Amino acid sequence: MPSKADILAQADRLHGFFRAAGGQPVHTAILQPAETLLDLYGEDIRARAYVTSDALRGEQMLRPDFTVPVVQMHMDSGADPARYTYMGEVFRRQERDPHRPNEYVQVGYELFDGADPAKADAEVFALFSEVLSPLGLRAATGDIGLLLAAVEGLSTSDKRKAALKRHLWRPRRFRALLDRFGGRAPVPETRKRLLAQLERKGVDAVMAAAGPEIGLRSAPDIKARLVALMQDAAEPAIAPAEAELLDDILGLRETCANALEHLRDIAVDLPSILPALDRMQARLDALSDQGIDVDLLDFEASYGRTTMEYYDGFVFGFYAETRPDLPPVASGGRYDALTRILGQGRAAPAVGGVVRPELVLALSEGAP
Repeated sequence: MPSKADILAQADRLHGFFRAAGGQPVHTAILQPAETLLDLYGEDIRARAYVTSDALRGEQMLRPDFTVPVVQMHMDSGADPARYTYMGEVFRRQERDPHRPNEYVQVGYELFDGADPAKADAEVFALFSEVLSPLGLRAATGDIGLLLAAVEGLSTSDKRKAALKRHLWRPRRFRALLDRFGGRAPVPETRKRLLAQLERKGVDAVMAAAGPEIGLRSAPDIKARLVALMQDAAEPAIAPAEAELLDDILGLRETCANALEHLRDIAVDLPSILPALDRMQARLDALSDQGIDVDLLDFEASYGRTTMEYYDGFVFGFYAETRPDLPPVASGGRYDALTRILGQGRAAPAVGGVVRPELVLALSEGAP
């Protein structure tokens, strides 16, 4: 296992590379305000954050990553375009695997520039590809924006679309919802009985017969939920053809060029994805301009669905194929919506990524 000193030396080398590429060095506090930032992370990170309480500042957490606090910093005082780089420790609880570190170093690069998103995506990806090139890693790419556009194109209610989008990063829950909305999964018996009672007696009568209120939900909240259940039950099922198209997209794993061609065919029947495909084409052109061989670059439509929930566009990762036991050596993506949230409506389109120097060092030395 590499020593802490060796890891920090490797981190400094990577940090220097990103500084040479124009990144302005920035620092963020190790203690971050949990109340405002924790909900912006994915479910996995939220469950693994170290949270504590401060008498004056309220709930605080040990920094689980850099991107969110860097975005907060930029939206508070930065000007576009901007390039930032950082290095430091992040902290995540490990409740399942005692061998995974709960404290490790990240080095990252973030680019805020809305003038040409495709060019920005390509610049960031190319930088990580260059700095990691000696390791012979496999690069994977995806596009969360494509998946969101596909869901938006389904012929169903806005509420059902919102539910699917909300659970896009939870594949099992997403699949269960899609199967239920598409009529491919049976309605649970308890829900059937409840719906039958609601239809027969009405919401008010069912609530009156339910007994005293117990728990934190108020009577109006419960009533609204029951009404929503009745409205959802009255919705027609998502057409099988549309559900199959979405399944086709979710399972797509190809080289970028072949994936784009296949997606163009799907767009004939699901035109909502056309703008995302135009962005993908522009990104591939920009990657080619950066010297990336897009004919060999992998595209996995579902890539990124189990990581950070703030990604909403292009996503990427670099893996050591000979070490499937290791997490991604580097990963990143576009997070325009996050800047809009932290900017309170003011957006600053952004893309970035992080690399783990201890993995770079281990692979460089051929460490087991």
